[in-house]
Amino acid sequence: MSSMEPVIKEKNSVTTDMHATDFEVREMASQYRSVNHFAYLVAGILFGILLVKSEVISWFRIQEMFRLQSFHMFGVIGSAVVTGAISVWLIKKFRLKTIKGETITITDKKFHKGNIYGGLLFGFGWALTGACPGPLFAQIGNGAPVIVVTLLSAIVGTWIYGRVQHMLPH
Repeated sequence: MSSMEPVIKEKNSVTTDMHATDFEVREMASQYRSVNHFAYLVAGILFGILLVKSEVISWFRIQEMFRLQSFHMFGVIGSAVVTGAISVWLIKKFRLKTIKGETITITDKKFHKGNIYGGLLFGFGWALTGACPGPLFAQIGNGAPVIVVTLLSAIVGTWIYGRVQHMLPH
């Protein structure tokens, strides 16, 4: 039994087996669902507060960044990149596991020119709207209902990409 897919043998008894059905996996996951949802809600609220207090949802701060008038946003983004890099290094170095005991694997991704096009589109959208996907909800919650247009546009754009992805160069 080398696979990490959970199987429920008896009620409240969990083991691992490579023949777990979707139903069995979903049944086990449902035991933790309400706890996970509450934890995600709390994490989301704390993240939203952090975004508001650090002013990264401010349209004016975003415009300052794109006009190269202030270091504020570059400092926030740079500290996030450094924190992420250190975290990935620690995960790989110490072979850390998830709360459920599963090994964390970070696979290398191959670079292709689509990354450049996607980054440019993302940057143009961010500069034009003053919003990136992370803070959208915090901006709406902070009293900027016009950002709903940006949110809906992001959803429609994602849907369109999903429909035409197979026709694009990858």
